[in-house]
Amino acid sequence: MKGLELSRKFYEEYGKPMLDSEFSDCFHLLAIGLVGSGSDCYGYDDDLSLDHDFEPGFCIFTPDYDILDEKTFFRLERAYSKLPQEFMGYKRSLVKPVGGSRNGVFRTSDFYIKKLGSPDGNLSVEQWLSLPDFALLEATNGEIFCDNSGEFSKIRNSLKEYPRDVFLKKLAGNLLLMAQSGQYNYSRILKRGETGSAQLALFEFSNSAVKCFFLLNKAYLPYYKWQFRALRDLPDGKAFADSLEFLISTDNSPENAEIKISVIENICDDIISLLKLNSITKATCNDLEKHAYSVNDFIENPSLRNASIFAGV
Repeated sequence: MKGLELSRKFYEEYGKPMLDSEFSDCFHLLAIGLVGSGSDCYGYDDDLSLDHDFEPGFCIFTPDYDILDEKTFFRLERAYSKLPQEFMGYKRSLVKPVGGSRNGVFRTSDFYIKKLGSPDGNLSVEQWLSLPDFALLEATNGEIFCDNSGEFSKIRNSLKEYPRDVFLKKLAGNLLLMAQSGQYNYSRILKRGETGSAQLALFEFSNSAVKCFFLLNKAYLPYYKWQFRALRDLPDGKAFADSLEFLISTDNSPENAEIKISVIENICDDIISLLKLNSITKATCNDLEKHAYSVNDFIENPSLRNASIFAGV
């Protein structure tokens, strides 16, 4: 059983009745769901996931102290800890009194501060540029089962995708890295006989290509161990993933190198097609460097447009 399904069933069978009966005075202030770190929040959990942090549980998100007092917060924590310790054959983890658990009772502001450094999801341009994708994904993944006040979901929905100028800046920088590492440096490095460095160039190219693909699909890139899994879930992502896996998992023999150069150009062509589909490039060639600067020119904020093209990388 998937963790999200287990969590929802546990909430519906035990969590909701507990909140209805013991916290009817504040239930309207709470949001309940499973969000944050862990493969179960992404729907990527499998049999290997059972060895750690897999349990029947959920998150209760509360407003700040001025709306929900510390005594009620403590009562919620205690009531949550008293829920059945086993459900559908799965055991719950012990609640840690000093925090650190992925499930339990949390202040909404504390959750978003931990993930993003902002209590209400309001981020400056600098924060948007510097936050890793996986942090934004951990703030918006999973599922909310119930949000009676709507406040948690309001913040969550405001973070679903990058602001347009930030999206363009991050995309432009990664396009330029793709051009430098794949279209330019890979073959030049091979001519010098540096096969190890050539492979590093392919890693750089693949890393930037994945970021561009996710950006163009309006999706956040997950933590590295789930990137190819998530990539295959995107439209046309399987073929894209297979091409990248070939680049980074095969050697750089003369025969493979020739194929890889062709694969690199095919990937670049696919990215350029997406740029044109989104009407965010005026370049008409297959040189990704020119497309990178063209994308950057679409940024409306003058300060951000004139900042280093790598400001969002």
